[in-house]
Amino acid sequence: MSAPAYSHLVEKIRNHAIALTGNSTDYTPLLQMIGDARFVLIGEATHGTDEFYRIRAELTKQLILYNGFAAVAVEADWPDAYRINRYVRGDPNINNADSALAEFTRFPAWMWRNEAVVEFLDWLRDYNQAKIPAANKAGFYGLDLYSLHASIRAVIGYLDRIDPPAAARARQYYGCFDNFYAKNPQDYGYASTVGLTRSCENDVVKQLTALRQRAFDYVRHDGMLANEAFFCAEQNAKLVVNAEEYYRGMFQNRVSSWNLRDGHMAETLESLAIHLSDQRGEPAKIVVWAHNSHIGDARATEMGGQGEFNIGQLMRERHGNDAVLIGFSTYDGSVTAASKWDGPAEKKTVRPALPESYEALFHDTGVENFLLILRGNLEMAKHLHLNRLQRAIGVLYLPQTELQSHYFYSRLPQQFDAVIHIDRTNALHPLETVALWHKGEVFEAYPTGL
Repeated sequence: MSAPAYSHLVEKIRNHAIALTGNSTDYTPLLQMIGDARFVLIGEATHGTDEFYRIRAELTKQLILYNGFAAVAVEADWPDAYRINRYVRGDPNINNADSALAEFTRFPAWMWRNEAVVEFLDWLRDYNQAKIPAANKAGFYGLDLYSLHASIRAVIGYLDRIDPPAAARARQYYGCFDNFYAKNPQDYGYASTVGLTRSCENDVVKQLTALRQRAFDYVRHDGMLANEAFFCAEQNAKLVVNAEEYYRGMFQNRVSSWNLRDGHMAETLESLAIHLSDQRGEPAKIVVWAHNSHIGDARATEMGGQGEFNIGQLMRERHGNDAVLIGFSTYDGSVTAASKWDGPAEKKTVRPALPESYEALFHDTGVENFLLILRGNLEMAKHLHLNRLQRAIGVLYLPQTELQSHYFYSRLPQQFDAVIHIDRTNALHPLETVALWHKGEVFEAYPTGL
């Protein structure tokens, strides 16, 4: 792009940017655009940026307070997040937010065990204190499918309490995993793919079917409490079915395993919406927290061109304007991330965005922090219709391979309904840190040729 054309584009973005000044009215235009939408999906450009978590929490508070939202559903596993749900709904056996987060022990623990999440959970518990009946309390739920072990234990634990003979049968079905699931479900996935062990697919489907066949008997007494307990058990049983397929599929095709994961998250979100609507007697509204790569419509990205879909695309296809997709971006700063899978959390320097990427465009507006409404914005649709680089940092940040590891092409106006840009961001503060995180990371020079 020529220098005059680039300057013209930057000026157009500047004209539409709504500066964020720290006032309580900063997000009024966004809330007006959301209106009566039932699903608000709020992303993050990294899994370790403090500002993304805090702004997302602030928006969620306003949606709960003023728009009647019933729950937050996050990129976390169902059983881990359900302990948080019990805490925010007032379970007296969970003393504080730190205890509520106790199930988040696997990598990357900092995604949820961090100061920003603790503050939000305490706010949500306080908000719920005066809510009567219990169905009016706002909940916190997980959408992801990695918790094969924990979900198996949860299903068996539920049946132990309500139907011991069924629990014994569940142990037989889930016993298919005995040689593998207690260690690493990926070991099972590999072994079943190469023929070293039989697939557990039929066993986990039979267990889900058996649970559903007894649904009426399990929930006919004790009203809401029994119904809630069964719903939780059913979600765990469904998770085991999808996780089993996911761990087999991850050794075959990246696209299919990605789609299975996001398909599961969307399915869980839909089931949760039906469940909460039944409880409340009206259509339930839900906020979703997940990475931009899950929230933005995949059809507007190069991943979509490779056959991948995601939650944002599925919710748009099913609910149209009733689903609002909000993304984040940053130009530079610091981030909490690891250098390798299962590695320690580090406070890493985020490099300045690559030239002519969306992040660089936003930086060049000179507006430090701003909101950009894209839905119905014909001028932005006109000027940002071409594919452009966008950065995504997950739980790993690999600056030595910045372009290859963290950039992809997208069409922002089709990907999101709105974007929040924070020019310089700071690393999320984990509840547990090591010396490596406090030391941080400083680059003396940035290599060229990326």
